[in-house]
Amino acid sequence: MATQKSKQAAPTVQGLYETHLTVTSIRESVSFYQDVVGLELAHIIDDRIAFLWVEEKRTGMLGLWQSGAAPIGLRLHIAFRMSLEGVLNSAADLKSRGVQPLGFNREPLDEPVVLGWMPAVAQYFLDPDGHLIEFIHVLEEAGDSEFGVQTYSRWLARGAPGS
Repeated sequence: MATQKSKQAAPTVQGLYETHLTVTSIRESVSFYQDVVGLELAHIIDDRIAFLWVEEKRTGMLGLWQSGAAPIGLRLHIAFRMSLEGVLNSAADLKSRGVQPLGFNREPLDEPVVLGWMPAVAQYFLDPDGHLIEFIHVLEEAGDSEFGVQTYSRWLARGAPGS
């Protein structure tokens, strides 16, 4: 008699959090999305990547990547909003389904990372076509741009900013 593995339910997606576009000029595109579309600028990285808030900070974001600035030839990217527990459990769940969890630069990583400037906990992975998929949860605490992008365990171990 064959034993069947019980299939665990995947973490629950709560909604679409962000989408990204490649652009030819960050400055022109940021101006367009601020002045024409009415989005609020969230953060610019090295004058080549920009993030704009869509609705409230915790509900949605648009990322703009100057051509050639996307990590390792970004094809398309989509992020799904999720509970903190869902993101924290997602690496193990992905591995159990044969999918390698990844860090921000697509490095194999068995725990989520924190994007310090937001701050948000994120787990990345690839779909079958190589598109970068992200599960994300925006944290309630203040951002820390100096933290950069590091693992969630390092975020917890860092102590209070300024201590």
